[in-house]
Amino acid sequence: MDRKKYTESVTLGKVEQNPQIKLQPYDPTWINSYLEEEQKKAALQGKALLVEHVGSTSVPGLSAKPIIDILLLVNDSSKEEDYVPNLIAKGYILRIREPEWFEHRMFKSNTKNVNLHVFSSGCTEAQEMLNFRNWLRINDHDKSWYEASKQKLASKKWETVQEYADAKTPIVQEIKKRADNYFSKGL
Repeated sequence: MDRKKYTESVTLGKVEQNPQIKLQPYDPTWINSYLEEEQKKAALQGKALLVEHVGSTSVPGLSAKPIIDILLLVNDSSKEEDYVPNLIAKGYILRIREPEWFEHRMFKSNTKNVNLHVFSSGCTEAQEMLNFRNWLRINDHDKSWYEASKQKLASKKWETVQEYADAKTPIVQEIKKRADNYFSKGL
């Protein structure tokens, strides 16, 4: 299945077409937006094992699309009945269901620019997201490289946001390798 068909198959609702990728300089208020959303974890009645601010808005000094990415770990993300109703009650809309990719679920807030990524506890992709964020916070070289790459890619036209994300993949994978190597040594 090609990437476009895959994206359409895992997206609930319409896939945004021809988006304009707009990066903004780092905004210190992004942390406040995350903290407001983090408060909603109480609605999960103890089912939130980990809630973390991830993505470019979580890295001081890095430009980003002004969308707060949040990582939520639950016991088993495939058991939607355990957490989806609670998230819907807090104003989230389930937009992506990817059972074949770490049982990933992605929600959007119906009031704010937030992407909430749900994975199961112990998921390697979740740990890689945290390592990537933590690495960019301490490694200025890779943060600058990632910044320049994002700026270059954002200037192009894309059919979907996923195409933009896919174009970043080789850079992200290279940085992830260094991050995973660094953090696996317990440094």
